[in-house]
Amino acid sequence: MRPMAERLFWKRERPLLIGRTENKSKIMAKQASKENIFDVAVIGAGPAGMMAAGRAAELGARVVLLEKNLSAGQKLLLTGNGRCNLANAEFDLKKLTENYGKNGSFLFHAFSEFGPKDTIGLFEKLGVKTKIEDKNRVFPQSNKAKDVLDAMIEYLKKGKVEIIYGSEVKNIEKRGSAIKGLVLASGDRIAAKNYIFCSGGQSYPLTGSTGDGFKWAADLGHSVSRLYPSLVPIKLSEEWASGLQGLVLDGVELKLTSCGKKIKSQRGSLVFAHFGISGPAVLNLSKEISPLPLGQLKIGINLFPDIDFEELEKGLEKKLSEKRGKEIENCLVGPVPWRFISVLLSIVNIDPEKKAGNISRLEINNLAKLFLNVEVTPIGTLGFEEAMATKGGISLKEIDHKTMRSKIMENLFFAGEVIDIDGLTGGFNLQNCWSTGRLAGESAAKGKE
Repeated sequence: MRPMAERLFWKRERPLLIGRTENKSKIMAKQASKENIFDVAVIGAGPAGMMAAGRAAELGARVVLLEKNLSAGQKLLLTGNGRCNLANAEFDLKKLTENYGKNGSFLFHAFSEFGPKDTIGLFEKLGVKTKIEDKNRVFPQSNKAKDVLDAMIEYLKKGKVEIIYGSEVKNIEKRGSAIKGLVLASGDRIAAKNYIFCSGGQSYPLTGSTGDGFKWAADLGHSVSRLYPSLVPIKLSEEWASGLQGLVLDGVELKLTSCGKKIKSQRGSLVFAHFGISGPAVLNLSKEISPLPLGQLKIGINLFPDIDFEELEKGLEKKLSEKRGKEIENCLVGPVPWRFISVLLSIVNIDPEKKAGNISRLEINNLAKLFLNVEVTPIGTLGFEEAMATKGGISLKEIDHKTMRSKIMENLFFAGEVIDIDGLTGGFNLQNCWSTGRLAGESAAKGKE
């Protein structure tokens, strides 16, 4: 009689797929056996999990990928408004890590092993042609996130990764400083030599990112920092903001202050919404909001960040002098969007029908000051339900940056949003997933013996 491991694997030629894949490929409707033993078990079929599983399998490991949803990459399909901003073509690794704040340096080794160039190259190899848009954002030429997901599914199939959908992990068994097995909600047990947690954060919980990995890590002795929504729209108290719904301000600078002290600034685009503001600059600023006392916060919108006050004031004086007979609201069209003019004039108590020639020097002074600092009051964010990323996570002090291995559990690795790193918009968070997932999968496969 063949040994147990051989009886489990000797006839397996294709990956086991329970559920449906997004590319609707044919699947094997076969239930997991009561206990399966693998080299590597990956939890979470998001970007980090798929990359980790694919790389481990590529190196010859027997890999199982567990996903509690009935399909892979649900959150991936939403990225870039369905276009999938899969990376950022910032090839200077020092500059790249700066987009992740104070924890960015942790990623330097992962990026040096598999950075943006490697990500683009891999997807090109997998048949996904890419293009680089403004601010180095990398998208598939098709503008379809589904093409990126399909490529990853094919990558898994090529490595004969066994994917089990609808497989929620209910319990993690450990013995000493090692994980001994995973118990699924079905009652089945999965055992492996090494385990990789790629369960994501808490953002967009409807896609399955409900923070499970944080609880598992804490139960195993890891420290988890407080979690906050990141890359999320901001709610404002000003009623006039809702009246500007849909208005876009490009190239503005936002400055967040608390009790008058500057906390953070961001430049980019802003979009007004019925609840407040969104857009790239707002999203990048948002992670600073949640940890702070709301009653003390203000956001200043600088409409002309490349012009100083004196230059702006002189420019206004000249423009109004040249159009003395026109109403003030008509004189400001161009430098300021039409829909925004009446709001700004009301803030400084100037009648929009007042002739430009009748505007006083004090009123010009007040207008110039306002253009450089339209102050609004944040009253919160839209929370994890609308957040693109999670701020906080498993302490980086407890993870080896060269392997992504836990310093507490000898056969445990982490990758992706579950660790305490979050980046700006523009493909940086997906790059974190690809790079740490690749490194974790490679390290786990090499340590399978």
